[in-house]
Amino acid sequence: MPHVTLEYIIMIPVLILQILLFPVVASVLMNGWVVQRRTLALQEAGSAIGSTIQQMYFEVNQATVPAGTTTDQFVLPPFIDGYYYTAKATLQSGGSSSNSGQILTITLTLVSAAVKATSQVILGANAQWNISTTFVSNSPNTTAFAVKVQNGASTTINLGFGG
Repeated sequence: MPHVTLEYIIMIPVLILQILLFPVVASVLMNGWVVQRRTLALQEAGSAIGSTIQQMYFEVNQATVPAGTTTDQFVLPPFIDGYYYTAKATLQSGGSSSNSGQILTITLTLVSAAVKATSQVILGANAQWNISTTFVSNSPNTTAFAVKVQNGASTTINLGFGG
C-alpha cells in the first residue's frame, strides 16, 4: 500500500516550484519576444526611411532635374507599441576614392524602451547630410528634404529630415 504522506512530501515542493517558476519563465520569454518584435518594427521603419532618402537622392541627382528643393512625406506608423521613435543619420565616405559613394547610416531609437536599430543606404559622392536634423515619428512634420545646388559644373545635394 502506498504511503500517502510520502507522496505529499515529494509532490508538494514540486507543485510549489512549478507555481513559482512558470510565471518567471513565461515573463522572461515574453520580454525577449517583445524586444525582438520592437527591433524588427524599428528595422522596417529604418529601411523605409533609408529607401525614401535614397530614392529622393537618385531622382534629384539626374541632369534633367533643375536646381531646387524637394520634400517627401514618410508613410510610417507614429508609434511602435505605444512608444514614439527618433532617427538620426550620419554620412560616411564609402571608400578611399573621391568618386566613391557614401554610406548614410540611420540610427533609430524607440524612446523610453531602450531599443535601437540601424539602417544603411548608399548615396553618391556629391551628397551631403544635414546633421542638425532629427526625425521624430509622432511629429506632424515627418518629411525628408533634398536641395540640389548647382555650382558651375559640379552639383551638391543636401539631404535631411524635416521640411
